[in-house]
Amino acid sequence: DEILELTGLAPLKLKFARSLTLLDRKRLETARALATEPHLLLLDEIAGGLTEAEARQVLEIIRAINEKGVSIIWIEHLMAMMEGVDRILALDQGRNLICGDPGDVMSSKEVVACYMGAEDN
Repeated sequence: DEILELTGLAPLKLKFARSLTLLDRKRLETARALATEPHLLLLDEIAGGLTEAEARQVLEIIRAINEKGVSIIWIEHLMAMMEGVDRILALDQGRNLICGDPGDVMSSKEVVACYMGAEDN
């Protein structure tokens, strides 16, 4: 019940998974992972296919999970989802570009050139 509350699924607990929206299926996937009582949770593109409002709801769930002491490794291309993270590792074709404070990473010339295109293009 605590996990259902945390993920926002408590009102839907009697519904079949096939009847859930995409957002609720992502919540369900997260709840299933939390049921194993992990110390570390790996999330891969969890905001994919969601609207901005839905992605914000997922972000709040992720924050709540982290506040409960679960460490999170999160692969995400939607940079707006990276609000409030402790550290970002930016990769380019498997190569570590930079790792550190989100502000430093996001403003790095190398990251900007890689993800946004070089200034001279």
